[in-house]
Amino acid sequence: RLARSESNAIARAVLDAANRFAMSPVLLLGVIATESGFNRRAVSPAGAKGLMQVLPSAHPQLVSGGKDLSDPVINVTIGSSILRGYLDDAGGDMNSALSRYSGGGKGYARRVALHMQQFSERLHTQPDPFVKVSLVEPR
Repeated sequence: RLARSESNAIARAVLDAANRFAMSPVLLLGVIATESGFNRRAVSPAGAKGLMQVLPSAHPQLVSGGKDLSDPVINVTIGSSILRGYLDDAGGDMNSALSRYSGGGKGYARRVALHMQQFSERLHTQPDPFVKVSLVEPR
């Protein structure tokens, strides 16, 4: 449902951020699918913007200078930086990091895991161990 050029721009942004922040591109795709459904112009009622729904008021130091959060490169880079920080703070605990990323949204980690599973299947990659645990354990 996205134009090929937009899909390519998002894919490049995801791969670059995954490499830069040492995270799975499938994780980033799962977060994007959950947060915005790949709508780079999405804006939440709370004011979160773009693919990864970056909330400017929560991260003013990362969003300073009037950055265009609808730009896939900017949004995915900032969102990935935030998620990487949460993962590091949580000692690598994905559930905790995703809970913090979503602001404590109930079932959020499971929704991300479901999207990750779908992307792994489409991309013919091994699912992340987090996916297996999240989809088996009730949350």
